[in-house]
Amino acid sequence: MPTQVMSRADVVRVYGTLSGFEPARSDNPVSAGMPAGSVTDDTDQAVIVARLLVEGDGHVDPRRFAEELLSWEKEMKAKGSFDLLGPSTKAALDAVTRGVDVKEAGKYGTTNGAAMRVTPVGIAFDTADAERFLDRVVESCQVTHDTTVGIAGAAAVAAAVSTGIAGGSLDEVFEAAITVSAAGARRGHWTAGADISARIAWARELVADLDTAVALDRIDSLIGTSVASQESVPAAFAVLALTDGDPWRSALLAANLGGDSDTIAAIAGAIAGAVAGLSGLPGDAVRTLQEVNDLELESLTRQLLTYRTR
Repeated sequence: MPTQVMSRADVVRVYGTLSGFEPARSDNPVSAGMPAGSVTDDTDQAVIVARLLVEGDGHVDPRRFAEELLSWEKEMKAKGSFDLLGPSTKAALDAVTRGVDVKEAGKYGTTNGAAMRVTPVGIAFDTADAERFLDRVVESCQVTHDTTVGIAGAAAVAAAVSTGIAGGSLDEVFEAAITVSAAGARRGHWTAGADISARIAWARELVADLDTAVALDRIDSLIGTSVASQESVPAAFAVLALTDGDPWRSALLAANLGGDSDTIAAIAGAIAGAVAGLSGLPGDAVRTLQEVNDLELESLTRQLLTYRTR
């Protein structure tokens, strides 16, 4: 949260190495005023997806999703927050408001909004039937990110989370992400962009055997940390490779990147958390998150897990 939209150089100048929760600085244009341990739009929107999956008996209704996202942004504005909808989501929902069909509104969405909030799909469904799994991913993308790039990014994250939930190793997580992302790139409206599946594999190789600081600089300069799916999704997988799947260290290293650091941390942390389980996170950090954000995720997670056994 505190380092989003900061440059990697500014993160190093201000924080040195971020090693725990920090409040946002008053000059951060997005996070200003947020206390240490606050979650951002990534977590809020993932919770919306989770609730809609439960409400829809395993399906995300695109019209309801659009309504919930618009309601969320209205609440954020009422609080004086600058942590609002991303560019693709905003454009799609503006189109829905103008009367554009929800099945057409997301045909230009290429940023990482779908990938950052797709974790509940990975919790709820396994990848045994790849096409059925992708159907669920697409439902969570359609209204805002119904493009080859948007779906490929979301598919990679959802497949990685699902594989971790099923007991898969980090190697198996990478394999699933690469395979399902490639299949996801055949869904949705075609849009030009680098292949996310290939970039995930490349990102892992790029940081192999590097010192952490050097690797973070390499991620920043070569992979990229912007809201583009082709940058932030592979960046999150590079972080996973660096930490060997440790969820707390993954979140911290992502925070030290700057750029769209909250999204990169949300993705890397979700995947690493799926592999390691709750015991992989420090108890005091979990308590801080619950207290600062009034989060009650355990019952929601249990409800999502019931779909895996049906």
